[in-house]
Amino acid sequence: MSFWLRHLPSLPIVVPLIAGATMIFFAEQRRRPRIVLALTSITLQLVAAVTLLYLTTDRVPDIWPEGIGAYTIGGWAAPFGIVLVVDRLSALMITLNALLALPVIVYSFARWDRVGVHYHALLQFLLVGLNGAFLTGDLFNLFVFFEILLAASYALLLHGGGTQRVKSALHFIVVNLAASFTFLIGVAMIYGVVGTLNLADIAARWPGLSNDDRGIAEAGVTILGIAFLVKAGSWPLNFWLPAAYSAAGAPVAAVFSIATKVGVYAILRVASLLDEPIAPFGGSWLFYAALATMAFGIAGILAARQLQRLVAFNVILSSGTLLAAIGFGSPGILAPALLYLLASVLATGAFFMLTGMTERMRTAGPGEGISATEPASYTAFSVGEPDEFGPDDEVGVALPATMAFLGLAFVSCALLVTGMPPLAGFIAKLGLVSAIVDSLTPDADNAPAWLLVAALLAGGFAGLIALSRIGMRLFWSVTGRTIPRLSVIEAGPVTFLVLLCIALTVGAGPTMTYLDSAARTLHQPQTYIRAVLPDAAAGVHDPETAP
Repeated sequence: MSFWLRHLPSLPIVVPLIAGATMIFFAEQRRRPRIVLALTSITLQLVAAVTLLYLTTDRVPDIWPEGIGAYTIGGWAAPFGIVLVVDRLSALMITLNALLALPVIVYSFARWDRVGVHYHALLQFLLVGLNGAFLTGDLFNLFVFFEILLAASYALLLHGGGTQRVKSALHFIVVNLAASFTFLIGVAMIYGVVGTLNLADIAARWPGLSNDDRGIAEAGVTILGIAFLVKAGSWPLNFWLPAAYSAAGAPVAAVFSIATKVGVYAILRVASLLDEPIAPFGGSWLFYAALATMAFGIAGILAARQLQRLVAFNVILSSGTLLAAIGFGSPGILAPALLYLLASVLATGAFFMLTGMTERMRTAGPGEGISATEPASYTAFSVGEPDEFGPDDEVGVALPATMAFLGLAFVSCALLVTGMPPLAGFIAKLGLVSAIVDSLTPDADNAPAWLLVAALLAGGFAGLIALSRIGMRLFWSVTGRTIPRLSVIEAGPVTFLVLLCIALTVGAGPTMTYLDSAARTLHQPQTYIRAVLPDAAAGVHDPETAP
């Protein structure tokens, strides 16, 4: 294997880390170097992610024979050294992260990166935390990358100032610090009993634990799972999320749409390796908590009066849907759930950025959220309101047919997040319902299956009602509405994400083939263990070698 291929798994972490650290040394007035460095960094991350995605397929079996690669930092083999693990799921997540971050960064050039300091550096550090969380192979470094992305999230949420942002950021910080402390307690309990924090090594040693040790280890895993549920936005631990996401700047909220999926990813990863229904990683515990999360998201969507707050509740609904699919436990449901994850992250990212443009269509009154708080931040950083930009302040080319673009983008995003035909959201939900129906058996209790089907349909119906109501107020009302000035540099990123969703729809067949193979890998934890610990007795989960 060549030098670059051997070290490729480290690039999604190293590149944004170097870029972010370098940007700190640039004065705020030197905007052009930061823009060039940000674009270079995210382009390299995207190239590395797509290459890793390709290497995990069956087309190149000579590099990673089982589609899983382990990269040891400094040559120290696991479980003693730090290891990054690339399989189909982690490669998919870092690719999704890069595909979302690229339009977010471009969108920010219009004005958002000028209402605070170190904006692009913070975005790069956020990408370090996200990519690291998806690639790490041990619990302690998962905690480290969680803290990196959360520290960047705190600053990005406060970016631009304003009373509403500060208030919601305080809730965000307190809740997530409590979750981090809970995370550490769970990690300490697991290490004290199992003697390792490497995920593959934990899975290999788990069946050999004594009854006394197993009780403590399961308690530690349960505490760890609670921390993951907080970060995934699960009910009743998600009261902080709607206020935080609806108060954040539009591009910040857009990149936050994948941040909650880190918690979902962690639950899926640990649950697949332990291969036991330990609460809250599987079984009825996770399933019914996920249904409650979906119900909370549906209620919030129906009650929301602002578009950005509605999209924030849709993030909760999407997390609940993914957690319910994991908790449901049917082998065939995981692949359409992963397709739903792709479509929902891209769609909500586009929707959040769209709200940054539609908010200019009306004049906000006191207490109406982000619009009421932004003028102060613009003034503080000498940046005018969007309609007050002069020729020197406007970035990009002015966009003609503004209302036509906004209306078409709104309809496209609405179809995607509600799962209406013909776009990828519909294919994903149809796949979920089909997998649920296929799992029905005459002699079993099928009530959970029908509850999940009802929740999926109710979520789409509620979203359709709420978005129709807000859409009529935005586009059909003739009072209190102005036509905003938009630029291509704002419209382009939204269009890019919508086109990606359309590409998912057109290429649903090849995409589902890859997602099916990713799901099969997750159901075969011994493959992951062999890749990380090639010299260990990794057959403990293998039906062919287990006693």
